[in-house]
Amino acid sequence: MLIAILQFDLLIHGSTSLKDKRRVVSSVKDRLHREHMAAVAEIGSLESHSVARLGLALVGSDEKYLAQTLDRIALKLRALHDAELGDCRRDIIAGREPDEMDPVEIDLPDPFLAQELLRHADSTNSDHKAP
Repeated sequence: MLIAILQFDLLIHGSTSLKDKRRVVSSVKDRLHREHMAAVAEIGSLESHSVARLGLALVGSDEKYLAQTLDRIALKLRALHDAELGDCRRDIIAGREPDEMDPVEIDLPDPFLAQELLRHADSTNSDHKAP
């Protein structure tokens, strides 16, 4: 699994309020999500009227495809009419394969709680079984 990350600043010219900024930021976030299935969030400069720092993430298995997608996104950001692309940083990181992951251990301090959870799980599973 690969995770592609793009962190960037949008310089929003002519913005006089947070409402103006939010309009531009929401439009950019919606467009990038819709066109590239990317997760996008505002991650900084929250109180500034004229600058928005955003983070974008993509998950995939093909590094070349992810890099090309980040390039296409950066080109779209450079072509925006309502904002100018400022600082931009990109990273592609590799996650661990499922067989390399450590098993998760849950430590329940109260054995009574563990019994109740198991009883609840059993009753929930029996409710969903076909008659």
